[in-house]
Amino acid sequence: MQLDSRDRAILALLQADCRISNADLATKVGMSASACWRRVRAFEDSGIIARYGAVLNPENVGLEFEAIVLVQLTRHDPDKLQDLVRVIERRPEVLECFATTGQADYHMHVLFPDIAAYNTFLETTLFRLPAVASAQTNVVLRKIKRAEAIAP
Repeated sequence: MQLDSRDRAILALLQADCRISNADLATKVGMSASACWRRVRAFEDSGIIARYGAVLNPENVGLEFEAIVLVQLTRHDPDKLQDLVRVIERRPEVLECFATTGQADYHMHVLFPDIAAYNTFLETTLFRLPAVASAQTNVVLRKIKRAEAIAP
């Protein structure tokens, strides 16, 4: 789907505030409400808009320990890797996990109430997986930039 400047404006506005009314959205991008609604529906149907949601402040809900964890594997056995993936997918504390190139095989972005909860995760979950050789924890000291929207 080719995006024009109005499409990009609609997507940017929806990412900034997904609760904006269709009438306000249409006014801001200079088009009729019905035409705007059709475009938004097309974005939803095509998968450009994957979902809508609220962005929470982690500290305000008691999640104060944030880290990037670099996981190195002992072996790349497909069954052991699938076990790792299943465990990671089930853990809500793991916000993101990427299979990467370089020294670490996986990079995980995690969020826990405190360091004790994170340590429990390491001891009872991550280090019990046969595929995991080691994990290097990089604690987030402060956020420089956290993108909550992408530039369409």
